[in-house]
Formats: sequence, structure tokens, C-alpha cells
Amino acid sequence: MIQPTTPAIGAEVRGVDLREPLAPEAVQTLQRALLDHHVLFFRDQDLSPEQQIAFARNFGSISIPPFVPKYGENPELIVPDQKRPKGEGADNWHSDNTFMREPPMGSILRAVALPPLGGDTCFASMVAAHDALSPSIQQLISGLRAEHDITKPLRKGIAAGHVAANLEEMQKKWPPVDHPVVRTHPRSGRKALFVNGNSTTRILGLTERENDVLLSFLIDHVRSPEFQCRFRWEVGSMAFWDNCTTQHFAVPDYSERRVMQRVTIAGEEPI
Repeated sequence: MIQPTTPAIGAEVRGVDLREPLAPEAVQTLQRALLDHHVLFFRDQDLSPEQQIAFARNFGSISIPPFVPKYGENPELIVPDQKRPKGEGADNWHSDNTFMREPPMGSILRAVALPPLGGDTCFASMVAAHDALSPSIQQLISGLRAEHDITKPLRKGIAAGHVAANLEEMQKKWPPVDHPVVRTHPRSGRKALFVNGNSTTRILGLTERENDVLLSFLIDHVRSPEFQCRFRWEVGSMAFWDNCTTQHFAVPDYSERRVMQRVTIAGEEPI
């Protein structure tokens, strides 16, 4: 059973045990639901790392993002283990790793240990954000491209004392890339805004003043609550989001330990 959580984004999937291999029909149902709702939520999923990785492989090959802690013998599994996480980057509206030429298609995040209160994750639909713009603004931004730079979030992390990185080396390995301001989803064909406050540095072809106004407007626009849903985690809860059409925000309102397991699915170059 798939139960939508808000009109714009999110659906809870019930009655499925993800420890078991999925039939092709079940995979197709989840793929369709992800296209429709952008993020899927599951409860009470007591998965091993290997089972979570196996579930992710139903939807594509695994991407191993850089600069994050890995789990033992499973480099495909990322384990965010945090206390007081302010300034680490996830506490800002963003899509994952847009500094890559081929950003991830999506991620699957499961809660392992949680603080008594706090630590929710908010999600926003970039399809709804695009559709809410006036036709004039949609036309204005439809052919524009924006630069995404890994050093932008790293600088914030360094300033907050959470990241130690050589920015020059990082930029050599991951030079700035440009993506469409409005991307077309490779499967649904829907239009989605594709700029974010973490990694987008400028819109190409504009003056500095024009860029400051337009990029600030678009980044602020995606924060509108009517595009959002908020997920309250329980141990064993899992979220699967489409990185092409969503942004997310990890609320940094906790001081106790929060441990998650994440698998990231490889994507393709945005068009």
C-alpha cells in the first residue's frame, strides 16, 4: 500500500519486507511511486548492510560518494554518525553531490540509532517549485545553466570546524561543473529546478548583480513550505528519494548520537 503524505511530495509504503528479494512487479511499483511522489518512506525495516545494498541495486548501480565515512568492508554504505551536526552541510537545503558531472539518481537512508527528540529530515519537491513559478520566470530560466563547485560546501565545513580539506586538491579532483537551472527528469520527463544553496555558485551568462538577485530568489523559492514534507525518524525507518527532483534538509536540533546508513544510486548527466 502506498499512502501519500502531502499533495506535493512524499508517500509511505506499507506492507513490504525489504529484507526479502523483490519481484520485478514490486520493483516497477516502487519505481512508479518514486516518480510520482519523489520520496518514499518505509517503517520497521531491520535490514543488514548487505540487504540495504541489495535493495538499492534494484534501481541502478551503486555510487560511492567522496569524502564521507564508509562502513567496514562495505564501501557502498555510508554511515553518518553525528552529534551536534551544525555546519556540516546537510543542514542546508540541497540535492546530493551536484558538483559531480553525473550527480546521483537517488539515495536510500535508514535510521540505526536516534536521539530521543529531533533529527527529522525535510524534503522538498523541485517539480512543485518549478511548477509554482510564473510562466514568465519559467521561460526566463529554461535555457540557463549554473555552476556547481565542491569547494562551496567544503568552505562552510572548514569554517564550522567540521571539515579538514585541501581546497586546491579537491578542486583539481572535482573541478566546477555546470548543469541546467531546470533539468528534465530522464524517466518522467517532468521539469525540476536544479540549483541549491550548498553547491551552486553562479548562473552563467549573467552579470554579478543579475546572478545575485536571480540565484538568491531561486534558492529561497525552494524553501516554501507548500513544496515540503517532514519525516520523523524511528529506528528501522527508511527514506528513498529521487535526487533529480528533490532537495532535503537534515534538521540540526539534537545533541545526542544519530547514526544512519545510506546507499547512493548512480545517476546521469542532467539535461
